Amino acid sequence: MENFTGKVVIVTGARTGIGLSAATLFAKAGASVVLAGRHEPKKEAEELVQQGYKAASFQCDVSNETDVKNMVDFTVKKFGHLDFAYNNAGIQSPATKTEDLSLDEYNQVLDINLKGVFLSMKYELKQMSKQGSKGAIVNCSSMGGLVGIAGRSAYHASKHGVLGMTKSSALEYAQDGIRINAVCPGIIHTPMVDRMDSTEKDAMDDLIKEIPIGRLAHPEEVAKVVLFLCSDDASYIIGQGISVDGGYTIH
Repeated sequence: MENFTGKVVIVTGARTGIGLSAATLFAKAGASVVLAGRHEPKKEAEELVQQGYKAASFQCDVSNETDVKNMVDFTVKKFGHLDFAYNNAGIQSPATKTEDLSLDEYNQVLDINLKGVFLSMKYELKQMSKQGSKGAIVNCSSMGGLVGIAGRSAYHASKHGVLGMTKSSALEYAQDGIRINAVCPGIIHTPMVDRMDSTEKDAMDDLIKEIPIGRLAHPEEVAKVVLFLCSDDASYIIGQGISVDGGYTIH
């Protein structure tokens, strides 16, 4: 396991799923972790502290600029600086043909999944640049950022956008020693996917049949890639969208 002793990390969408797994692994690797979420992951942070790790929670709607700025300010006030960030917060939307997709639904998905990543990077980069130190940011895209699936136009638009923003920002900050990459999870066993499975079981079964490895991923399998991308072992990886999808996007 990587050694992140003395490092400080923000994880958004940290209450469940991949976000909580990443926050837990960062903490176990020695980092001080701020777990952020629209519903504050206070209990999750307290459990890490009770286990002897360094963690704190912060309530943050990533689509709200003031919330995001305050999240970064809180992190620096609490732990002194910022080294890494995993911008994981995101939502799915019900399967809907594009002509039936409401503007409100479209705006909500883009606000959280795309604008939320932009705002998070904006204030994380401001802090990292002010420190003048090296750092790493990992954004959460999706296999939906690499392919299209019928009925998911808003979600896939947002996740394609995350990859474009990741690449452009990575070029801007590469020479400053700040590496920006993205992970592209496939179908992961998370609460969000469980909700999809309960309401759209036939569609989910069909998707699982198309995964070459033949199963859903566990959140930790994505979280470990996030930690790798923040580690010195990934020192020459910049602007990439790393698929963690059991082979879905290559078949």
